[in-house]
Amino acid sequence: MGDSRIERVRDFVWEVPKSGDMRVPVRIYGNDAIKDSIGKDRTLSQAINASSLPGIVKRMCIMPDGHEGYGFPVGGVAAFDADDGIISPGAIGFDINCGVRLIKTNMDYASVKRHLPKLMDNLFKNVPSGVGSKSKLGFTEREISRVTEEGAQYLIEKGYGFADDSEFIEERGGMEGVDNRNVSSLAKRRGFNQLGTLGAGNHFLEVQRVERVIGEGAAKAFGLFEGQVVVMVHTGSRGYGHQICSDYVAKLMDYQKANGIILSDPQLSYVHVNTPEADEYLSAMRSAVNFAFANRQIITTQIRKSFEETFGRSADSMGMDILYDIAHNIAKLEEHEVDGKRRRLYVHRKGATRAFGPSRGEIPKAYSSHGQPVIIPGSMGTASYILSGRDESSEESFGSSCHGSGRRMSRHQAIRDIPASKTISDLNEKGIEFRVRSRKLISEEAIWAYKDVDDVVASVAGAKISDIVARMVPLGVAKG
Repeated sequence: MGDSRIERVRDFVWEVPKSGDMRVPVRIYGNDAIKDSIGKDRTLSQAINASSLPGIVKRMCIMPDGHEGYGFPVGGVAAFDADDGIISPGAIGFDINCGVRLIKTNMDYASVKRHLPKLMDNLFKNVPSGVGSKSKLGFTEREISRVTEEGAQYLIEKGYGFADDSEFIEERGGMEGVDNRNVSSLAKRRGFNQLGTLGAGNHFLEVQRVERVIGEGAAKAFGLFEGQVVVMVHTGSRGYGHQICSDYVAKLMDYQKANGIILSDPQLSYVHVNTPEADEYLSAMRSAVNFAFANRQIITTQIRKSFEETFGRSADSMGMDILYDIAHNIAKLEEHEVDGKRRRLYVHRKGATRAFGPSRGEIPKAYSSHGQPVIIPGSMGTASYILSGRDESSEESFGSSCHGSGRRMSRHQAIRDIPASKTISDLNEKGIEFRVRSRKLISEEAIWAYKDVDDVVASVAGAKISDIVARMVPLGVAKG
């Protein structure tokens, strides 16, 4: 079954050839089951619409965790020429720089097991979560402005973190080119008291055990070992980034009208690069990117504090270093090879992760022999993975990989069809400690609402976009 337009390129790689208004083909990564599932919602049609956007180069990519999104599919990657292309907020997403961070420890499961309930209580207490959750840290408006201009590094200098934390954050925790005059007062009001909070939805904080090391060389470089306890954080720019996206989606609708642009989907509104409108949006987007990096930095500080309260030792003595922090809703100016030439491109990743290989200078020196760590969270109660980027990904997918397991059921359907009691029973049977503020959220985030993360990860490995390094399983999870 599946869409008859999809043709096989090679194992785990499929393509819809260019036709009609398409400027480039659509390439799909996945096994047979994932390929066949692509046509069950608007994922493929949205990707085909995106393939007709001005300035798009080479191909439109759909990762194996891809599913329907706002205008542009989640799990989508598209690159636009830096001189005559476009920028599209819908191809980045509302939760700008939603991303994942992994914090290591030097402890194994046996030494943590009996303390796990207390640890989860402390984490749930110290990291605010849930819809509208607010920080109690008392930052001034001027301090928040510095955060959005400078990112995580500003907080590290104020004592929120270890001195070398920024070395292990994409973009070193902050993008240049921010002008907060391009951020609305409403975005500031929505976001400023949410710095240091987890939020709700699919965002989570999870204590995990490294169940299995697959890539021994990369695992050693990354500081991972079997039985190790690690902590994964998944959250983004909260109401700040959401409002920035909302503001500019509305503004760019006006831009379309003023410039006589007719869209195949109004949710794919865009602005041409090197225009005042594009510069304003990119400036505001980068402000939200920095907010999100800083948000995860404060949460990291609170996680370290929670471990200290639980075990009576310093975070440093417990080896609580950052493995890596990656964004998966972002647009960035990068260089990639297209038709044998290096070109400057605005790479849009929406629900997709940068996965640079060893040859790219942008990754930390500590990882230069094995490629960038790629952090892939599963759904609540399932495995997560650490991958490493491959040089082939730059040519194949603009240096991109998947970002998670990917939804296969809408939130409304999950709430309707999956009783919360079913997920609670599943978590209890697996011995997973969980702290969740909303019973409705338990159904929304049930494992049955998501694709099989093992299938997703096997697909990007089979397509030679990323290599599998380690598989983690959950010990405790906290959600809004």
